[in-house]
Amino acid sequence: MSTPRRVILITDGDEYAKRAVEHVAKEVGGRCISMSHGNPSKLTGPELIQLIKKAPYDPVLVMFDDSGIVGEGAGENALKYVALHKDIEVLGIIAVAAKSRHEEWSRIDVSIDRDGELTPYGVDKSGIPELEIGKINGDTVYCLDELDVPLKVGIGDIGKMARRDDYRLGSPITKKAVELILERSGFHDK
Repeated sequence: MSTPRRVILITDGDEYAKRAVEHVAKEVGGRCISMSHGNPSKLTGPELIQLIKKAPYDPVLVMFDDSGIVGEGAGENALKYVALHKDIEVLGIIAVAAKSRHEEWSRIDVSIDRDGELTPYGVDKSGIPELEIGKINGDTVYCLDELDVPLKVGIGDIGKMARRDDYRLGSPITKKAVELILERSGFHDK
């Protein structure tokens, strides 16, 4: 029996997210599946599993994006496939807020606002705390409540948030979300 690959799932995949996630993966000593970017996602669950298994080491950061498609789009179908695969251990999910016209939402455990502060409230696309505790609106979050994962962290739009998460600044909000998942999952203890 092979050792499960330890991954972090991220519900954003545009060009800004790709740059930020690639940068953060290097910073934390992980790998980013760059080919998982796309708006919407282009790769299927089985294709992503093959790429994850080829990654030389963990944690593996994987992006998924529905590009505003109502209900379960390609990104969510792939996300569920990966999350439920027997060879994958999901360390956590970074649930990214979007200005979704369809108001799809999911429960989260904690958010990180655009100032890098932990908050029990959801955040909007700009990383500003919302009014509801433990809830985030987005376009690739519809299926997250069905998944039993250790930690779901809400953040604003990756690589953006009024330039506070720009990759040229080190994508500090995305990095903090990844580090929080690694810390709470005990990744470094194993």
